[in-house]
Amino acid sequence: MVAAGDADYNSVAERLGIKPDMVVQEIGWDSDVDDELRAAIEEHIGGELLDEDADEVIDVVLLWWREDDGDLVDAIMDARAPLDESGVIWVLTPKTGQPGHVEPSDIAEAVPTVGLAQTSNISVGANWAGTKLVSPKSKSKR
Repeated sequence: MVAAGDADYNSVAERLGIKPDMVVQEIGWDSDVDDELRAAIEEHIGGELLDEDADEVIDVVLLWWREDDGDLVDAIMDARAPLDESGVIWVLTPKTGQPGHVEPSDIAEAVPTVGLAQTSNISVGANWAGTKLVSPKSKSKR
């Protein structure tokens, strides 16, 4: 039998839309992040998460964000810069009642400013929630 925690974290990686061999960048790492989630994602992609200084085209950005981290619009703009045209940003924030909790309205207000769309919210661990940001669907498909 698979340990429940391992199965939960692997399914979270899948629910985040992360597939093996994807390029995943992590921004905003600090000692409070969910290390089990990070490890599960690294195992799922078969490599390490890239840091903020990576020069590659990114498929998925994990943006760990807390209330006192600064300007969310600026952070999302920075996260968007190396993102693939079809890539996604997951804004990972502490859940309600946790230190650094970010109000969902703060994220909702930042999203249109940077030209993205908010599509879903999920729980990504005991203390963290994720908000998925994508480029709006274009009128023409390539």
